[in-house]
Amino acid sequence: MKFTVIGSGAIGGMIGAHLARKGNDVTFVDVDAAHVAAINESGLRITGPVEEFTVRAPAILPEQLPEVIDGVVIVAVKSHHTYGVADQLRGRLAGDAFVLSIQNGLTADILIPAVGADRLVVCFINIGADYMAPGEVMQGNVGTFRIGELDGTISERVIALAAELPYVEITDNIVGYLWGKEAYGSMLFAGAVSDLSIADTLDLAEYRPLMLAIAREVLAQSPVTPMGFDGFDPDDLEGSLDRLAAFNRGSAKSHSGIYRDLAVRKRPTEVAVQIDPLAGPLTKYVADLIRAIERGERVNEVANLDLLAAYERLERLGRPLNAVVAPLSAPKRGLKGPLVGTAVAVKDIIDVAGSPRGNGNPIDMRGEPAVTDAPVIAALRQAGADVFALASLLEYAAGAPHPDLPEARNPLDPATTAGGSSGGSAALVAAGVCSVALGTDTGGSIRIPAAYVGVVGFKPSWGLLSVEGVTPLAPSLDHVGVLAADVHEAERVMAAISDLRPVAAREQLRLGVLRGQLDDPRLDPEIARLTQKALDCLAAAGVVLEERDSTPLSATDEVFGPIIHAEAATVHAERLAADPEHYGEATRRLLTAAVAQPREVGEGAAAARPAIVAEALSLAEGVDALVGPVVPYAAPALTPPMDTPEGEIEGIFTAPYNVTGQPSITIPCGVTAAGLPFAIQLAAPLGADAELLAVAARIEALLA
Repeated sequence: MKFTVIGSGAIGGMIGAHLARKGNDVTFVDVDAAHVAAINESGLRITGPVEEFTVRAPAILPEQLPEVIDGVVIVAVKSHHTYGVADQLRGRLAGDAFVLSIQNGLTADILIPAVGADRLVVCFINIGADYMAPGEVMQGNVGTFRIGELDGTISERVIALAAELPYVEITDNIVGYLWGKEAYGSMLFAGAVSDLSIADTLDLAEYRPLMLAIAREVLAQSPVTPMGFDGFDPDDLEGSLDRLAAFNRGSAKSHSGIYRDLAVRKRPTEVAVQIDPLAGPLTKYVADLIRAIERGERVNEVANLDLLAAYERLERLGRPLNAVVAPLSAPKRGLKGPLVGTAVAVKDIIDVAGSPRGNGNPIDMRGEPAVTDAPVIAALRQAGADVFALASLLEYAAGAPHPDLPEARNPLDPATTAGGSSGGSAALVAAGVCSVALGTDTGGSIRIPAAYVGVVGFKPSWGLLSVEGVTPLAPSLDHVGVLAADVHEAERVMAAISDLRPVAAREQLRLGVLRGQLDDPRLDPEIARLTQKALDCLAAAGVVLEERDSTPLSATDEVFGPIIHAEAATVHAERLAADPEHYGEATRRLLTAAVAQPREVGEGAAAARPAIVAEALSLAEGVDALVGPVVPYAAPALTPPMDTPEGEIEGIFTAPYNVTGQPSITIPCGVTAAGLPFAIQLAAPLGADAELLAVAARIEALLA
C-alpha cells in the first residue's frame, strides 16, 4: 500500500518506519528540514527497548507535497497543527485516497470539513514514542493501538489497513477509545506541569484525588461508552491509577510528549485542541497552567501540580461550604521564594489585580477589577505563593452576610457557621483546601472564625501588614492577618511577607491567665471548663500560670463601639445616603446606627483611648503572653449580627486587642461534647509578634 505520513516525528515516524519495513511505499513528510534531510541521507532509525532498525524511504517538506495525493494519507501531527494539515489536503486527494488520523485529541471535526467524512478513518494509539534527534525516533513500549470507522462499521479499508499497521486491532467503538484517551490524556496534561515522571504523578497519594477528578470530569462528557486500555478502565479509575503507574514505570518513555514540548523543546502543546474543547473547571485550570508555562511565566515543577491539587480541593471541598467567591486561575507569582508551592486563599475584601474587590456584596462583586495588587498580595506573589482563590466574607466585614449571598459553613459541622467576617478563609483552611489564607480583623474577624472551625488565627500587631488596598471598616482597628493549619504555617507566611523574623521561645514559659474572662458569666460553662482543662494541661507540662486582672482589657469596650461606629460612618456615610439599598438589611441597620452616633461620642472615645490602651498593655508585662478564651460560645448556626444580644458579646474577648493593636493568636484545643471546636487566645506586647508566634508554637505542641 502507498502511505504519505504527514508528521514524521514520534508517532508518525515510528508507525511509518514499521510500514516501510514491511515493504509498503512510504513517503515521510515533516516541517523539520533537518529531520527530512537526515532521513533522506541516512534513513529513519528506530531506537529503544522494543527493537532497533533503520528504514530507507523518501522524506519531503509539506510544501513539496504533490498537487494530487493518492493512497493513504496518515496524519500524525500534533493536534493543534491539524488545521494547517486540513488546509493542505483540501481538494488534493485522488479519487480513492483517504486520510488515516493517528493523533491524540478529537481531531475528526477539524479534518472532516476538508476531506469529507467518507474519506476519514481514525486510530487510537497509546504507544510511547519520542523524537530524539534528526533521523531518530525512540519507541518506548508496545501499547494499545486500535483502528475503526467513526460510524462503527468494519469496512474493507479498515481490514486492509489493519493487515499492514503494527500492533493494531480493529474496533467498532473507536470514538469510545478516543474519549478514554481524552480522560487519560487530561491526566497527562496535568502531570506535565511538573517535572515528575508519568508513573510518579499517577502513583503519589497526594495527587490521586486530582487525577481521579480530572478523569471523571472528562468521562462524564463522553457521548459514547468510553473504552479502557493498558490498565485504564473507566469503570475502575482508582485501580486504573495503579495499573497505569506500573505500565508507565516499565516504559522507556518516562515523561509525556506534553512535558517534552514544555520543558525540553520549548514549543506550544496540543492544549488548544485536546483540552480547550472540554467542559469543567479542572481541565480549564490545567489548560491555563500549561499556557502560563508556554508564556514563560512558570517552569515545570511540582509546585504547579500542588496548585492543581488545591484547585481540585477547592471545587470538591470549598464550594459546598459557600467559601469560594472565585478561583484565580494560573496566578502570576515569583518563580523563586520561600512560599513556592503554597496556595493561598484571600478574603474578597483585598485588592487582587484582575478581580473586583467583592466585599461580600453582590453589586461590588460585579464591579470593575482591581488594577493592582494590594501590597500584602504583592508580597505573597514575590515570595512565590500562589494566590489561587477569593474567599467569601460577611458584607463589608461588618458582622452580617448579605441576604443574597450564602454564609460560609463550618467544615466540622455544616449546620453551623464558619463565622465572620473571614469565614470563607477559615472554612477553606479547616476543610484542608489550603494550608493558609488571608483574612482581616477589626474586632475578631480572623480569630472568631478560626476558633469556630478549629484552625489557627493570627492577628498581628497593628500596622505590621499593610491595609492599603483593603476595604476599611474602622481604619484604626483594622488588621490584615492569616488563618493557618498550624502555628508554624502562620509563622512561615508572616516571615515571608513582613519584617517579622522568627525567634525561639524561652524554655520556661510564663502565661498571664485572664481570670476575669474565664469567670465571665457570659462565657458558656462548657467552654469555660474546657479552657480551664487546657490550662491545667499546660501547668502540668511545666508552664507557669500567673493570674492577671482582665478589667483593663474589659475597659476597652467603652471605646471600641463608639470608635468603630465613628470610623465606619466616615467610610460608608456617603454611599449609605446616596444608595441605602446597596447594602443588605443587617449591614444597613448597623451603618445607619453608626451614622446616627453623635460626633462627640466618637471624639470622646478617641480621646479616652490612649489611657485605656496604656493600662491594658501593662497586663502583658512580666509574662510571655496573656491567655484566655476566644469566643463566649461554640459556633452557632448563623453569625449573629452585631446589634443582637448574641452579636454584642461575640467579640468581647477578641475586640480588646484591636483597640490596643497588640498581636493575638488563637490555638485550637479540642472539641465540645457536640463536636464543635474551641480554642484559647494568646496575646503579647505590641510589636512582639515573633515572640508570640514562638510561644504559640510551644503551647500548640504541649496541647497536642
